[in-house]
Amino acid sequence: MAEASLASPIGSALIRESHRPALALRDDRVHLYHVVAAGVMALLGMLTTLEAWEDIFQIARKDEEYSHILIVPLVAAVLVWIRRSRLRHCRPSGTMIGPILALAGWFAWSYGYNYGVQSLWHGGAVLVTLGCALSILGKNVLFRFFPAIAVLIFLIPVPGRVRQAVSLPLQAYTAEASQIVLQSIGVDSEVTGNSLRINGTQVTVAEACNGMRGLFALILVAYAFAFALPLRQSVRAILLICSPLSALFCNILRTVPTIWLYGNHSKEFADGFHEWSGWAMLPVAFLLLYAIIRLLKWAGVPVVRYPLASQGV
Repeated sequence: MAEASLASPIGSALIRESHRPALALRDDRVHLYHVVAAGVMALLGMLTTLEAWEDIFQIARKDEEYSHILIVPLVAAVLVWIRRSRLRHCRPSGTMIGPILALAGWFAWSYGYNYGVQSLWHGGAVLVTLGCALSILGKNVLFRFFPAIAVLIFLIPVPGRVRQAVSLPLQAYTAEASQIVLQSIGVDSEVTGNSLRINGTQVTVAEACNGMRGLFALILVAYAFAFALPLRQSVRAILLICSPLSALFCNILRTVPTIWLYGNHSKEFADGFHEWSGWAMLPVAFLLLYAIIRLLKWAGVPVVRYPLASQGV
């Protein structure tokens, strides 16, 4: 019986596998000292453009519309940790891509500083730092860890012109939707532009929740959710496309009680709720994204790239 089993195709494959020589580990892959050296180079790049980095930090610390910048390093670190096994397949080759990126970042940083283009000034600082690190790690790390590197674009504060172009329509939509929700639950309110009157108090949506903080923070959450899981690229695209809609939903969910508090309680209490409710929307966004995944699975749409043994595939 044992001979018959060994004569089968599976048994033959097992015999061939047992006689196959073990593959030697690559000795030219990225090691810990490469990572440490890259960290030192990135630190030097930050010190070279320190003024721009300090400005980014101050903007994120003082302006709540840019507070999502503070969690970008954490998201990048998580995405790197999830992909840490890819380092064994990376060789520190193609390191010239680092100086090229650093030089391009230096030109952008210099132009932005000399001509007052803030986005180029900030973006150039980020590019210089990234280029310094890649001058040690090489192109393989850039490609294999691209999602963790691409998220660094969220470090750049959005220019005021772009912010207004997005926030003004968002305020109007949020005001109209909030008025519909308030009326449906029996709360009288009147909407005028981007403001509502409730209980004799005029509350602007910009005061209650202007939407920009939630928009970019929730897009960042959707990006982290999409690239932290082994999802198909099409599913990741769906999540990213749905992220502005989820941001609008969360914004309305936050704005309705905030407006009611402004009309029925003290301004200090409403301000406190407004401050903390923004961060409370992050777990709500996670639940919405998870619901989208569950809906796709229910509809029979393949979601993950790598089938699990527990799925019987």
